[in-house]
Amino acid sequence: MRHTEINELLQSEPSLHEVIVRGWVRSFRSNRFISLNDGSTINNLQCVVDFSSVEEEVLKKVTVGAAIEVNGLLVESQGKGQKVEVQVSGIEILGEADPEEVKLTILSPKRHSMETLREQAHLRIRTNTFGAVMRLRSKLAFAVHEYFQKNGFYYMHAPIITGSDAEGAGEMFRVSVLDPEDLPLDENGKVNYKEDFFGKETNLTVSGQLEAETYAMGLGKVYTFGPTFRAENSNTSRHLAEFWMIEPEIAFCDLDGNMDLAEDFIKYVIKYAIDNCGDDLEFLENRLLQEEKSKPQAERSEMSLREKLRFVLENNFKRVSYTEAIEILKRSKPNKKKKFKYIIEEWGADLQSEHERFLVEKHFKCPVILFDYPAEIKSFYMRLNNDGKTVRAMDVLFPGIGEIVGGSQREERFDVLNQKMETMGIPQDELYWYLDLRKFGTAVHSGFGLGFERLVQFVTGMGNIRDVIPYPRTPGNAEF
Repeated sequence: MRHTEINELLQSEPSLHEVIVRGWVRSFRSNRFISLNDGSTINNLQCVVDFSSVEEEVLKKVTVGAAIEVNGLLVESQGKGQKVEVQVSGIEILGEADPEEVKLTILSPKRHSMETLREQAHLRIRTNTFGAVMRLRSKLAFAVHEYFQKNGFYYMHAPIITGSDAEGAGEMFRVSVLDPEDLPLDENGKVNYKEDFFGKETNLTVSGQLEAETYAMGLGKVYTFGPTFRAENSNTSRHLAEFWMIEPEIAFCDLDGNMDLAEDFIKYVIKYAIDNCGDDLEFLENRLLQEEKSKPQAERSEMSLREKLRFVLENNFKRVSYTEAIEILKRSKPNKKKKFKYIIEEWGADLQSEHERFLVEKHFKCPVILFDYPAEIKSFYMRLNNDGKTVRAMDVLFPGIGEIVGGSQREERFDVLNQKMETMGIPQDELYWYLDLRKFGTAVHSGFGLGFERLVQFVTGMGNIRDVIPYPRTPGNAEF
């Protein structure tokens, strides 16, 4: 007989048929009631032991954390909280777990801090919280692909090793096989990367956007969904050094079409989570409610987790120009009373998370799309507006998160792009291929980037981005 997943059994009717189930022991009470979980659901399956059919030596090995196989009849449950349970007729120990060692890990029943859970990231997936988060992450990833595939996009694998800096920020991880103890030098005493593996200086990608643009100009609509890397020394609850990015690029699409796409896409994947992850969302919502009780009243969220998700689905995203947003912020109470850490004094300021969240949570009270940013604070590839000082950029702002999407209409005019690259010190010789797109059938095109972990963080309600990726990479931390 094949074994049946717990998720399937819990949705079954009592059958009096023999079933086989495998999983890890969550608890074993009164030497009779085994609570079993196999990762397929947040819910445990109760297995009731019949002493006459299971040897005492076997029962001694049924400890928290142990992997076991149980066979028995699926019967109507006598207890509350579940419809069915297994009347055990046999147990096989698949993998023992020493109770004394379990006490030293997060598998022990006592409550643990999130920091402790991060220190044992190889075991934290066995907890209810991380099981729920990672099942949701998986479903959201599927929804991302489903949305784009249903809407005629082609999945493109952008290179992870690159010789270009798409953002022009310079915060990149270098890729090299040169011996740091014996670096080859050129005539100027600098490292000679011509002797390196790729014959030039290379880095881990910060974005697949530029390469995706080249494919959009041949396939029409493409998207990337892969790992990206930023060597920012940011020890915050919102930043990772390694994270996953979703980046659609669309030919013959202007900024308005880009904003439409971003809103439609976000609503689709959130609705998919609501429709397909009910048990996990209910658990995470209750967890968040308990967490909120320890906060001062003023800091508590006005909405529960699922209310917040439905709020995004049911409200149109408010579209506001950067110029209008600056005026709102300048006149705001937190700005006048100097409650903002970064005071808004004049047009041209680079908005911080506190400003973005004020606009979303306090002023408009709905998701916001800001557009037409000052050219000086945005990347070289964004299309210059006719005023000569703003670009066709847009950011989608969410409650509790701030910026979740950043995008723009791309600069399709060769002469304008060439001039911008020169002014901003972007090497044209390295990005000759990017400029070539503007020579051979250039066209209006747009795209955006969405940090997948920020999306998972919003949907799960987790407070720290390190808790929505299996093994977080942050400054000073590359464990596991």
